[in-house]
Amino acid sequence: MHDRHPRLIVQAVDVADVMASVTFARKHDLPLAVRGGAHSVPGFGTCDGGLVLSLERMRGLRVDPEAHSVRAEGGCTWADLNHATAAFGLATTGGIVSSTGIAGLTLGGGLGFLSRRCGLSCDNLLSADLVTAEGRLLTCDENRHADLFWAIRGGGGNFGVVTSFEYRLHDVADILGGPTFYPLEAEVMRHYREWIAEAPEALGAILGITLGPPLPFLPEAWHGQPVIVVLTCWSGPADEDRAVRERLDRLGPVLGQSVQRMPYPVINTLFDELLPAGLHHYWKGCFTRELSDEAIDVHLDFGARMPCLQSATLLFPIDGACQRVAPDATAFAYRDATFATVIGPSWPEPADSEHNMAWGRAYHEALRPYSEEGGYVNFMSGDDADRVRANYRQNHDRLVEIKRRHDPTNLFRLNQNIAPS
Repeated sequence: MHDRHPRLIVQAVDVADVMASVTFARKHDLPLAVRGGAHSVPGFGTCDGGLVLSLERMRGLRVDPEAHSVRAEGGCTWADLNHATAAFGLATTGGIVSSTGIAGLTLGGGLGFLSRRCGLSCDNLLSADLVTAEGRLLTCDENRHADLFWAIRGGGGNFGVVTSFEYRLHDVADILGGPTFYPLEAEVMRHYREWIAEAPEALGAILGITLGPPLPFLPEAWHGQPVIVVLTCWSGPADEDRAVRERLDRLGPVLGQSVQRMPYPVINTLFDELLPAGLHHYWKGCFTRELSDEAIDVHLDFGARMPCLQSATLLFPIDGACQRVAPDATAFAYRDATFATVIGPSWPEPADSEHNMAWGRAYHEALRPYSEEGGYVNFMSGDDADRVRANYRQNHDRLVEIKRRHDPTNLFRLNQNIAPS
């Protein structure tokens, strides 16, 4: 999607490299792109004529099983972190694709299978080491540089380069997980809506609308056909697995299923091969307080016209622990939403870009009457700059003030930008 040509690429190996790179970019007035896991759909991890600061070599991790915490460098992916913590039967909320970087996901909020039980990734952040626009290293937590600590929990990469994250960990070892496929029918979505509203918080169940993938447990007649998939992650007691399976069976006619006990990290790898590097992506996101019948009709309409096998719409439930955090306690503003929706057209051929992007825009526009004004910043595209105030709602003005204090020249602007003026 993004054919850009930076003047310089720095592959940092330590904090000193990060400090030097930020200082160099500021002194020479160069655009600065910070690259973590390289999952930025808008292409913010690269730039034309500027400096790309890549953290991919900074992947150190240290787990403290007694304190139930982990410190991870900014270049780590969720595969790195999950691998390290799983050895101790511990986990924290992370992304649903293993190659996603911890940095971008956490700074934008952080949705995942454990959100209902454990909160967002940013809710589990205990501290962070951050290099400011002045090239200074600060350790931020509730007591030190508390304004920055508040801002980076949902405010994106607007305030500096986070070189390490310290997370709270939870007792999560094996889970019951995997996909269950259903026909694209309103009743399935209504039954899911009822189930998730009453389900224990240990249930992570993401609803997807996609085209049936070529998986061995899905009949060939459904390959390439519009379907609903419920991605289950039950982190509760194993003796309640049967009840979860029975509830899945009652959502609608099961077309195919692969739900089994597995180590928690495995659930975040199940679809890696269906989304290889090199695809084109364009996302649109929105928050909703309820999955209304009218919104379901929109999902059925556009789901029936899904343009490509790799495309999907995902509804992440964000009730439970996510809603027990006050809307002004972190920069993540939509604590009253129950779903974060991402419309995600993905396709392999450049010639198909216009068609896929038009489908995504029209889908998002059709959902507007049934959605909140703002959306999750990690689901925003490059053409969503006009939505930044709405995305942060009541927290936007405070974020602007913090930006003015710590980055008045807007060095960190290649993001969903909170401008200092």
